[in-house]
Amino acid sequence: MAYHIFNLRDHGPWLDRAAAWFHDKWGIPLEAYRESMAQCLKKEGAVPQWYIAVRDEEIIGGLGVIENDFHDRKDLSPNVCAVYVEEAYRCQGAAGALLTRACEDMADMGVATLYLLTDHTSFYERYGWQFLCMVRGDGGQEPSRMYVRRREP
Repeated sequence: MAYHIFNLRDHGPWLDRAAAWFHDKWGIPLEAYRESMAQCLKKEGAVPQWYIAVRDEEIIGGLGVIENDFHDRKDLSPNVCAVYVEEAYRCQGAAGALLTRACEDMADMGVATLYLLTDHTSFYERYGWQFLCMVRGDGGQEPSRMYVRRREP
């Protein structure tokens, strides 16, 4: 499967399409994605960042890096968020490629440690993430799993 992964900060014309795609997948207000992505385009800091996988001009996957992914452990930052791959492209390495790209890119910008909140129990370990602790999501009753990934900058 041929696809390209790129960071949104260097591909600004994709902002509206990417914001709509993430909104459709996660139900977070469209304007929240637009605002975060616009901040990314300013290139004023390492966070936020957004990455998309594109095949034939269609977004097939993506993820973001934000300060906090709606949880009570504000000290565990920044967070990989909104990891999603279209069902037709799952189990083909796209998620791993997105995660690798984001980790490498963030390390290049001096951010060696990333965190990720999820309910998955084994998926992220395949890509070098380690379970850290349980945290409570904002407004959540049940705790979720927090993972960490450290890379050398």
